[in-house]
Amino acid sequence: MSNPFDKATSKAPPTVGEGCLSRYDVDAMTAQDGTEFEGAEALWKQLMPAEPDEQSGGLDPQ
Repeated sequence: MSNPFDKATSKAPPTVGEGCLSRYDVDAMTAQDGTEFEGAEALWKQLMPAEPDEQSGGLDPQ
């Protein structure tokens, strides 16, 4: 690291596609990018109601 400011910034992972089809390159992502979230399923179940309501149209989140 020759530039001392390099360590003070963050960088987005590489992207693939262009325009509205642009997305992060999943193959280039690592644990350093924060791609793992073990508690996602538990959080989803906690935040979503058990019974479908009329506003959601009865869609099942699974």
